[in-house]
Amino acid sequence: MATLADLIGMRDALEHARFSAERSVSYGDKEVTYKSDAEMKAALLDLDRKIAAASGTTSAPFVTFATSKGL
Repeated sequence: MATLADLIGMRDALEHARFSAERSVSYGDKEVTYKSDAEMKAALLDLDRKIAAASGTTSAPFVTFATSKGL
């Protein structure tokens, strides 16, 4: 399992490649080539989820409202 620092480094490298219109990302001794921007976006979302889980800052997936007429 990758450490939090590794996950953040991978995310930063992937974001840099995505926003500079590159399809290949290198981190450490590994290189990955993505076929589309959609694949890169999915990988970024997965890394963000893993970073949130590793740092313990996960949020609720929904919001609950409690309303009344004030009677």
